[in-house]
Amino acid sequence: MMDTPNTSSNDEALELTGEAFEEYLQRQENKSLLRILTCGSVDDGKSTLIGRLLYDTKLIFEDQLAALERDSKRHGTVGEDIDFALLVDGLEAEREQGITIDVAYRFFTTDRRKFIVADTPGHEQYTRNMATGASNSDVAVLLVDARNGIATQTRRHAFIVSLLGIRHVVLAVNKIDLVNFDEAVFKKICKDFRAFADSFDFDSIVEIPISARFGDNVMTRSERTPWYTGSALLDHLESVEVENDLAASPFRMFVQWVNRPNLDFRGFSGTIASGRIRPGDEVVAALSGRKSRVKRLVTMDGDLIEAGPGDAITVELEDEIDISRGEMLAGADARPDVSDQFAAHLIWMSDAPLYPGRPYLIKQGTRTVTATITDIKHKIDVNNFDHLAAKTLDLNEIAFANLSLSEPIAFDPYEVNRDTGSFVLIDRLTNATVAAGLVWFGLRRATNIHWQALDLDKSARGIHKGQKPTILWFTGLSGSGKSTIANMVEKRLHAMGRHTYVLDGDNVRHGLNRDLGFTDADRVENIRRVAEVAKLFVDAGEIVLVSFISPFRSERRMARDIVEEGEFIEVYVDTPIEVCRERDPKGLYKKADEGKIKNFTGIDSPYEPPETAELHLDTTKADPAELAEVIIAELKARGVLL
Repeated sequence: MMDTPNTSSNDEALELTGEAFEEYLQRQENKSLLRILTCGSVDDGKSTLIGRLLYDTKLIFEDQLAALERDSKRHGTVGEDIDFALLVDGLEAEREQGITIDVAYRFFTTDRRKFIVADTPGHEQYTRNMATGASNSDVAVLLVDARNGIATQTRRHAFIVSLLGIRHVVLAVNKIDLVNFDEAVFKKICKDFRAFADSFDFDSIVEIPISARFGDNVMTRSERTPWYTGSALLDHLESVEVENDLAASPFRMFVQWVNRPNLDFRGFSGTIASGRIRPGDEVVAALSGRKSRVKRLVTMDGDLIEAGPGDAITVELEDEIDISRGEMLAGADARPDVSDQFAAHLIWMSDAPLYPGRPYLIKQGTRTVTATITDIKHKIDVNNFDHLAAKTLDLNEIAFANLSLSEPIAFDPYEVNRDTGSFVLIDRLTNATVAAGLVWFGLRRATNIHWQALDLDKSARGIHKGQKPTILWFTGLSGSGKSTIANMVEKRLHAMGRHTYVLDGDNVRHGLNRDLGFTDADRVENIRRVAEVAKLFVDAGEIVLVSFISPFRSERRMARDIVEEGEFIEVYVDTPIEVCRERDPKGLYKKADEGKIKNFTGIDSPYEPPETAELHLDTTKADPAELAEVIIAELKARGVLL
């Protein structure tokens, strides 16, 4: 049996036949589409509002309504009434906790417009999901509980909405019925919101008092707010004009894959982000700068004479150009920026803090490269929007920072093009998304710096010394014996006539890293600098022995990745912390236990042991001299000693 809506308002579509039905479909297709974001604090009524809109626009089927009535009795929070929030809170965990966790998208339509509405979480823990929903919305409906007024999460969401380029905001003061439809309460909340939101770059801010539960000022004006003379929420959403003409923007398309079904065809497939393209148009591969003209626009349904935003196409060019996945095709007369450094806003989405200098993966469009945050210029206090100095970022914090990439990418500033100006940062070890980023502008400082070509390379220098340039990276707890073993290995290599140098953690902190402390952020920078110095020693043809606690896998991975394969040997000096405490050659464990030393590895700062070290030395089973010989034997076996 076919489901039918809960009223007969959609009967028009069921009764129409023939040409009339075709006309009906044509009218539906020609309606404009508005993407709406609902956001605000927990329990401000976002899901209830969306449920009310779905119900009142007659888009709930009879079986859905019956299920909603049953679920309202089981999970509802409004007594005997229908709990409209349950229409959107589809996860069992959401219903049990009474909160929205994931982003839920719902579609509804009226005679004047089509809508896609995103119900986003209000809980601070899920701010990352709210940012996801905001990234492609045209209008933000920011809900505020009339009883509580402006909250910290209200400010955070308003700032993120502004940052992500939404220019039209509705301040929906919900639950106005619970304050007896008091005009003074409404006006105070509006004044408090304007006090900080007027500084944002919004084109419009419309304030509406509503009761999502009972429908006041949602579909039509309510008689219970005679003092309110503005539009009902739906009337405003049907009439608000948003500028989102991607077709008028310069042509941009990320190459998803190279389409080569046979020897006679080579095309570049992707989805157009902005602009329009036709056969004969001149395009450019943004990264290489090579130009050509469009020969064909190919799709599964045949060739097109024109394509625009959202079209998935394969572009065949007149010339053979070396283009691969991750490249951007652009209009030759309006090229994007290309740089390996830029400034961006970051919304940090991970429980693990951001540390400048730590390598992450940056994914922009279809291109993924390695990136590091070189400098946090400031973070933003969401209570007063002041710019604060910061060395790290924690969950849900927002900052303006400089990034350096391993390779250039093509981009537009985010305010010019959301698709080509946005990116995500990914943890290289866990593959978890840790941040959303918005490119603000490129940094030109790197464009005038080029590698100087030299006649001698590290291989030639190494052969002259009778060795293969290598990093021996000793890691382990304080007191594990790293420096002792490294010193013995260097003495043996020196006696064999090899060229070496030891970079020891304590010694380096007297000079190069004397400005660094022992916070996690400083430890990350400590290892970054040492890894770069070790790379220079490798380039000089040396065997460099690095003896650092280096507690984090991510930084040891970074040190490995900046040299060529086979040039890095990780040596895990595995000594139980109980043994290290007994040795305690510098009395550091005693001081740490007494609280005189903070952020001490193994006590109040973590140590992440290697998982796949080339050498695993158990100092409880052999003395340092024996372990040094194990390392020498490994160097010989690997061909390091020529």
